[in-house]
Amino acid sequence: MERDSSDEDDDRQTLIHQNDTKNLPHQIPASPHPSTGRRSSFHIEELESQIRRRFKLSFNKRYLFAIFLPLLIIPIYFSKDIRTLFSSNISSLKFNTVSDRIKESQLQALYLLNQQQSSLLSLWNHTFVNSNSNITAVQFNDIKASLLNQITLNKHIQQILLSPHKTGNTLQNSTVLNPNVASYSFGRCRKVDQKFSERRTIEWKPKPNKFLFAICLSGQMSNHLICLEKHMFFAAVLNRALVIPSSRFDFQYNRVLDIEHINDCIGKKAVIPFEDFMAIRKNHAHIDKFICYFSSPQPCYVDEEHLKKLKSLGISMGKLETAWKSEDIKKPSQRTVKDVEEKFGSDDDVIAIGDVFFADVERDWVLQPGGPLAHKCKTLIEPSKNILLTAERFIQTFLGSNFIALHFRRHGFLKFCNAKKPSCFYPIPQAADCITQMVERANTPVIYLSTDAAESETDLLQSMVVLNGRIIPLVKRPRRNSAEKWDALLYRHGLQDDPQVEAMLDKTICAMSSVFIGAPGSTFTEDILRLRKDWGTASLCDEYLCQGEEPNFIAGKE
Repeated sequence: MERDSSDEDDDRQTLIHQNDTKNLPHQIPASPHPSTGRRSSFHIEELESQIRRRFKLSFNKRYLFAIFLPLLIIPIYFSKDIRTLFSSNISSLKFNTVSDRIKESQLQALYLLNQQQSSLLSLWNHTFVNSNSNITAVQFNDIKASLLNQITLNKHIQQILLSPHKTGNTLQNSTVLNPNVASYSFGRCRKVDQKFSERRTIEWKPKPNKFLFAICLSGQMSNHLICLEKHMFFAAVLNRALVIPSSRFDFQYNRVLDIEHINDCIGKKAVIPFEDFMAIRKNHAHIDKFICYFSSPQPCYVDEEHLKKLKSLGISMGKLETAWKSEDIKKPSQRTVKDVEEKFGSDDDVIAIGDVFFADVERDWVLQPGGPLAHKCKTLIEPSKNILLTAERFIQTFLGSNFIALHFRRHGFLKFCNAKKPSCFYPIPQAADCITQMVERANTPVIYLSTDAAESETDLLQSMVVLNGRIIPLVKRPRRNSAEKWDALLYRHGLQDDPQVEAMLDKTICAMSSVFIGAPGSTFTEDILRLRKDWGTASLCDEYLCQGEEPNFIAGKE
């Protein structure tokens, strides 16, 4: 509410009058109405006096309250009963929280203990069944791996049970996990001892002007490399130099392999390129004998188109022969060195044998680490120096020393796998679960992904490979970026954008990984396993994707 201006003037006059009176105590103000002036003056003084008394009283009470309140609270706060009351409420709250955490951890531990019991019983039954037979090295390693899994699970259970008692990063009690447990898990995915000193080998001693012309036509590059390795074994048994086919008839091997590396390892000119062979034969070579290893589904696995290509290279030949009349690629018979000598031995200068990819000759001898031939290197058939260095630079840039490599084949694999029993084509969620288990087992932070899968599949796979709430990155080779120098060697030597070079680069990276997960039924995977075995990088944890499991869903047939 606004005050009237006349009241404001009166108040101002009164204040001025009071001030004048104080300043001039001996003056007596003149007034036209003396009696009225005395009454007004007395009234104002009385009102002022009352206000002062009330203000002093109120001021004193407030000060007294402010002074005495802390004095009152301090003895109450330090009194025994009140302190007990507050502390009992707080401890009750804490007890309830810890109690809930203990119950939760106990339930988790019971579930894991039940899992551990089932696994140990399964291991016991397996060992009991095989107790009367000799346990192989592979079976023994499987048993050790199973026991390590249970030790790790036991450690996990202990951590769960102790977790409610943790304060920050320390335990409230003196219970400490067994420090030796860590040493058990260390090396669970260690390298396999290949025992190279125990290799059974044969010396490769080519006779002068005696040649074996390699014929490899089935499948892609991986099939041809496996075929080429078997041809080298045949050439050593028959004491002949091996002729690498022309790129006009086969793949361009000199872009992915170092031919001279093979000769350096053998210590003599055991392998020669097609061009050198034609120079020796003065550009007019004749195949004296063309012998087919397989007779079915068609001799030598060679069609008319490939025969025309050979002739266009300046090579003449006689009629195709078959070593065995009933040798079928679907059911190859086991053969020995003696069989090879009897069926393919000849005094002719040039013979051709084809195709030996499916041949089953001295399997244990051929598949041993380092191969069946005597040499001074780790392996004979390996990527060229440029591809090896590029793989190392990629690993140093993106992966580091500890990584899993995954060959995840998908394109055209659905129909191929479903024709097998059991199928080897796994749904993405099941595959992701298998991969995550391996990540936990191998304790690796990253995965290198070699795949022909569509992005829709790899994106889903990436989102589902999760361990302890963290997504495990799936790393693929990126597209060319001039700012990155890891692939500079390929561009410098004109090897870029070559599908065979890129495939060999993928193989090389996978072969250098800590642990490898392969695609069952894939020769690409088999060639990686061969490299890992020969290079000594094979791990106890290497396996096929979802090994031992069947797909949880299989589509019907057409």
